[in-house]
Amino acid sequence: MSVCAALAGTLALTACSSGGGATDDGEKKLTFMFRGGPDEKTAYETAIKKFTADTGVKVDMIVTDADQYATKLQAAVAGNKVPDVFYIEQANLQSYVSSGVLADITEEVEASGVDLDNMWEYGVDSYRFDGELQGTPDGALYGLPKDVGPFAFGYNKTMLEANGIPLPDPDKPYTLDEFVQVTKQLTKDTDGDGALDQWGTGLNVQWNLQSLVWSNGGDWVNEDRTEVTVDTPEFAEALQWFADLTNVHGVTPSASEAATLDTYQRWMAGEIAFFPVGPWDVSVYNELDFDYDLIPWPAGETGESATWIGSLGIGVSNTTKLPEDAVKLVTYLSADAAAQQTLVDAGIQVPNLVDMAEEWAAAPDAEPANRKEFLDIVQDYGRAMPAAYTYGAQWYDELWTNIQPVIDGKQTAADYLAETQPKMQSLLDESNATAEQAAAGR
Repeated sequence: MSVCAALAGTLALTACSSGGGATDDGEKKLTFMFRGGPDEKTAYETAIKKFTADTGVKVDMIVTDADQYATKLQAAVAGNKVPDVFYIEQANLQSYVSSGVLADITEEVEASGVDLDNMWEYGVDSYRFDGELQGTPDGALYGLPKDVGPFAFGYNKTMLEANGIPLPDPDKPYTLDEFVQVTKQLTKDTDGDGALDQWGTGLNVQWNLQSLVWSNGGDWVNEDRTEVTVDTPEFAEALQWFADLTNVHGVTPSASEAATLDTYQRWMAGEIAFFPVGPWDVSVYNELDFDYDLIPWPAGETGESATWIGSLGIGVSNTTKLPEDAVKLVTYLSADAAAQQTLVDAGIQVPNLVDMAEEWAAAPDAEPANRKEFLDIVQDYGRAMPAAYTYGAQWYDELWTNIQPVIDGKQTAADYLAETQPKMQSLLDESNATAEQAAAGR
């Protein structure tokens, strides 16, 4: 996410032009840049083939893997070759808008007849910006959601059954104490060689701390995103609890043990009982050699689960030569039922359309069985990542820079947060000042 700061500087210097337009034989052609693996590419090929058949507009797809996408898009912008239609990361939207790369598509979407009320509110609002705050319901639309990505919590059903552990309630979260007790029962040496080979859990602090902090009543920033709020008892308790899973309770592999075989690989091998699950994981996890399912995230002092919802958007270049057709492609990929079905069938996302999603979740052959949990997150207890709606993520990234001593048990969470909050605040102040300058220059 830190790429957005460097990207903003590049964008501000660039007069952009797009790669689409009319071909030599008079046919219309758009360029569409996105990121994804083979399943996503195949699904888009199928969906776009129908779009071309229906509209007569050809589409050249430019696909990259996730790690290269931001860099390649930045290069396209710098080289005056902005694709007509492209993925937007939430944290980059404001810089795209400020530098004139993204088109305001509010009127075109309203005129298209797309039923925004039948799309996830979180997904649509993620690509709204009112000039000051992103994610507000009154902001102009600078894209539509490619997807919403609720980050759910999963468990190895086969392991729990084999160990005589009652299956967790799909509607009631474990308390943190209950979760520790269950994971202790599941952490063991199963083959008698003296080394642990089965673990209760294996969480990653950078992607899983959010759930614990929020459910414990803490947060990263205040409501208007001007003050960093990590140096609080609620936040410190959540971070300390996370570190204690390894250093006190011994229910998750240590850093050295994870270096031998990381926790994702251990989960895939059936060696970990509880592990996060995103919609993008489902097509792979459904082929594992054990049964798994979804449950609410363990709950801290609030008694309520919390987690984050990711999202990617699809936007239109401000200088596309085919603006009407570009918006048609965006609305088709985001809101057309047939296109959505193609993407959902590929096992890479939750449906954007609420009625389709509810039918999808209730299917008798659903895998995982409780995939309704994904919808509960989107509707009830999911939130945007802390830096999703700020102008740059350096302030947020600072938290992770020197956190390892806490995870290793060499520094308390409270001491670390007291040291780190001023650094984060300074970076957030810089971010907000840059946002104000960008707004003044629009």
